[in-house]
Amino acid sequence: MSAIEQQTPAINIFPPLQPPRRYLFGPGPTMVDPRVYGALAKPIVGHLDPYFIQVMGDVQQLVKMAYGTSDGATLVISGTGSAGMEAAVANFVEPGTKIAIFANGYFSDRLTEMAKRQGANVVRFEKSWGETFGDDEAQDFIRREKPKVVAYVHAETSTGALQSGKAICAAAHDAGALVVADCVTSLGGLAVEFDRTGIDVAYSCTQKGLSCPPGLSPMAMSRRAMDFLSSRTAPSRSWYLDLKLIHDYSTVSHRYHHTAPISMFYALREALLVIAEEGIENRWERHRRCHQAFVKGIQGMGLSFHVPEEHRIPTLNTVCVPKGVDEAKVRKRLLDDPGIEIAGGFGPLAGKVFRIGVMGPLATEDNVQFFLKEFGKALKAEGYSA
Repeated sequence: MSAIEQQTPAINIFPPLQPPRRYLFGPGPTMVDPRVYGALAKPIVGHLDPYFIQVMGDVQQLVKMAYGTSDGATLVISGTGSAGMEAAVANFVEPGTKIAIFANGYFSDRLTEMAKRQGANVVRFEKSWGETFGDDEAQDFIRREKPKVVAYVHAETSTGALQSGKAICAAAHDAGALVVADCVTSLGGLAVEFDRTGIDVAYSCTQKGLSCPPGLSPMAMSRRAMDFLSSRTAPSRSWYLDLKLIHDYSTVSHRYHHTAPISMFYALREALLVIAEEGIENRWERHRRCHQAFVKGIQGMGLSFHVPEEHRIPTLNTVCVPKGVDEAKVRKRLLDDPGIEIAGGFGPLAGKVFRIGVMGPLATEDNVQFFLKEFGKALKAEGYSA
């Protein structure tokens, strides 16, 4: 037997793919609409093919609907939500740029790390994980620091806290600063209101509120942001995430920049069409109703939430782990039978909260009641009595 034959594994040790049936009630990825799976199976064309160029254009228009913008530009980055985050930082933060970050969770910390790697002068307004920033204190922070860029997380995945951006954006614009908003957990499930809020740069992902597999990062940019890009003399330190080049490829000249993941664009187009057919406001209302039903059921079990009611993300709940219960064992019971996936906390919230998403296809009354029943059974099996 040759050396190559000895190194080649026997084919029969690799069985056909048969992923387990899961109910994805975690913070993401979420369940995917069957129509989106159908789109993934469509034949691919080249990344410069006129048909694919049209698909990119369709997606950009549909992304405007999801963000709530009619001005500026929308792009889709070939990469997950963190690629969108890095694109926002690499293109709007230069060495020495002063960036003010509202820090109250894991993903504001990630924003901080990316900005530091760009050589930025980072200033942070820090609060405990799960807290939010009031209008007056946010405005005072920006007026005091006078940054060139301001960044905040609209819906913090690690804590379940929803941050209003209107006062942040107004104060930033008064100071002449651009505003970057992390909308990874909000886009598609609740209103972002990009134009009305005054956001300049927003990024998201496909695998949460848009109910699509992970792999792309939809972005929106205001006219102010586009003007900044066009006037920037030094190129972005990231070639792959250079928004000037990506915008030219996807919108202007269609000159080759990179090989885009064609099938994922098909999938995102179909996911956005599903949302458009439901009606974006109807979708937000459906998620709001399901959140209310979820809260009622959780409180009926005698459980509490980590975030006050007025600051909760309707699609992502952080439920406090009751005293004496091992949250990892509860999650394992749910995963083993009936195949429900939820997440635990991490960082300072490790072992203290369950992170439970009610998004997309699972955001129905029947699914909420199904989850509550199974969650109650798992808690009881671990010694919790409501």
